[in-house]
Amino acid sequence: MEATIEVAGLSKRFGSTLALDGMTFTVEPGQVTGFVGPNGAGKSTTMRVILGLDAADKGTALIGGRPYWTLKQPLSHVGSLLDAGALQPSRSARNHLLWLAYSQGLTAKRVDEVIEAAGLRAAIRRKAGGYSLGMRQRLGLAAAMLGDPPVLLLDEPFNGLDPEGIVWMRRFLRSLADQGRAILVSSHLMSELEALSTEDGADHLIVVGQGRVLADTTVADLISAASADRITLRTAARNEATAVLAHAGATVAATGSDVLTISGISTERTVALLSGNAVPFSEISAHRASLEEAYMELTRDAVEFKAAP
Repeated sequence: MEATIEVAGLSKRFGSTLALDGMTFTVEPGQVTGFVGPNGAGKSTTMRVILGLDAADKGTALIGGRPYWTLKQPLSHVGSLLDAGALQPSRSARNHLLWLAYSQGLTAKRVDEVIEAAGLRAAIRRKAGGYSLGMRQRLGLAAAMLGDPPVLLLDEPFNGLDPEGIVWMRRFLRSLADQGRAILVSSHLMSELEALSTEDGADHLIVVGQGRVLADTTVADLISAASADRITLRTAARNEATAVLAHAGATVAATGSDVLTISGISTERTVALLSGNAVPFSEISAHRASLEEAYMELTRDAVEFKAAP
């Protein structure tokens, strides 16, 4: 089975709310594809449609070229983690996995393999209801991997993980992608998606808002576009520098006690203006936006709930 997810023209209404408005993207094999957007952007609804849990009003969602409902033994085609709390709390974690495995014709040997891969061996006979959120995330990922699927959909898999767990999850997802799997990861932790992309090259990023795709790009390209031609200036004379540069037509924003971000003017012109007006500065460099900064800029008008300025 081909390791792809193809979403084309998905539209979905819940009453008067338009949850999906022509959602279209493709997740290719060998990549961790980040799926990000504000609350209400349509991420969870899209994942549920892909997995056949919700029906779209229009459009298609295919896994390896086929709708989910046509897949026989679906765990061997696609693994998913949508809700780490979706388990029987009185059942041991191992029995939870055995129940899922047997429903798909999988063996106890495979259960023990995913337990080991998820780092759960020491706690696998404890009741799942006593697991922390981070441990439930590991258990959910183990369940998603039972059928050794070529496609994975994970909704907020970093939630509840401690720093060691976050590093483990990042490396594990990277290794799965390197095996040629197609991985769609919804996350609000921009730093983790940025780290995933920089460990082994530029991965795919889908930014959504109000049920539509706002950007379908790589992390590196999105950051580059957000960085634009801005300049970072470090100076102890922030007010004087702001006045001189604004007078010359630059746009200046204070981003730290002694840091200014400048646009609309070249580095050479900035240096000349500051030097000519005897304004001291200690550092000037091309500005590099963070993924979070790029994301906030792109989704500014797509946020459903925002604080008053």
